[in-house]
Amino acid sequence: MSFFRRPPSSPTLPLDFEGFQPELRVIAHVATRKDEPERGPQVRMASPDARLRLLTDGELVWVRGPRGQQIAELVVDDDVPEHGCVLRDIASVSVGDAVRVVKPDLDTPRSSRTSV
Repeated sequence: MSFFRRPPSSPTLPLDFEGFQPELRVIAHVATRKDEPERGPQVRMASPDARLRLLTDGELVWVRGPRGQQIAELVVDDDVPEHGCVLRDIASVSVGDAVRVVKPDLDTPRSSRTSV
């Protein structure tokens, strides 16, 4: 067996695999009204979870849930418990759902990306 070959028993990765993406549990969902000054898609998570994903405060991230995905602004908030997140104005998720928060891939040309 070659050093660089995958053993036959090891699983293959799906085509849209983008690396280590641990799930977060949605612990709260905030919906804003038109007249509120602070509105728009936002995800809040604890600093250890953000560090694990190499994310910084104010960065745009993909929020991928069971019924869709959306770009949102990240807010690092240590009042949020680890492995949980608080979402604002993201319609495709509800409290209790598992979501993945990942950095958008802006370096790969659009034609070769597997999911956007």
